[in-house]
Amino acid sequence: MPVRTLKEFLDDHDVAYRCIIHPPGFTAQSLAHHCQVPGDQVAKTVIIELDGRMAMLVMPASFRIRWDRMIDVLDTDFVELADEEDFKDSFPDCEVGAMPPFGNLFNMPVYCSETLTQQPEITFAAGSHTEAMQIAVADYLRLVHPVEISQGFIRPGTRKPAWLSRKAGRAQKAG
Repeated sequence: MPVRTLKEFLDDHDVAYRCIIHPPGFTAQSLAHHCQVPGDQVAKTVIIELDGRMAMLVMPASFRIRWDRMIDVLDTDFVELADEEDFKDSFPDCEVGAMPPFGNLFNMPVYCSETLTQQPEITFAAGSHTEAMQIAVADYLRLVHPVEISQGFIRPGTRKPAWLSRKAGRAQKAG
């Protein structure tokens, strides 16, 4: 796929985009750094296994998944990070870890963090570790129609809620 097919798709749908060539970046945070974009505006694409089928989870680069909450949010019995070997063939011509957040192009449901959908635009890997694209969030939502979710994520460094900190403190004292 990478950029050429994605450009054709965006052109066919009259979407303005910006292509960004950058030094190799293997994480969404490094993509944010190379593209000089805030982490909250970089879409991190994570492939998950959801009750035995693959799905795409799209969130800001600055977020991590709260697996314990994601089960409830997605109303499922089983969710985990998919193994790269199991999904790499689902993304022909894309480098593993650089899949664009367009699950609809790969017959895969997309779940997207509500925080990301509130940004004016998003930047994302365009199929390789050296190419990114930037589009308006409104266009992304119009083309992909992701299921927006507001929970199941955490920002690294976020303080634990007071009730959880007290519970951990009691457990240490009891041990």
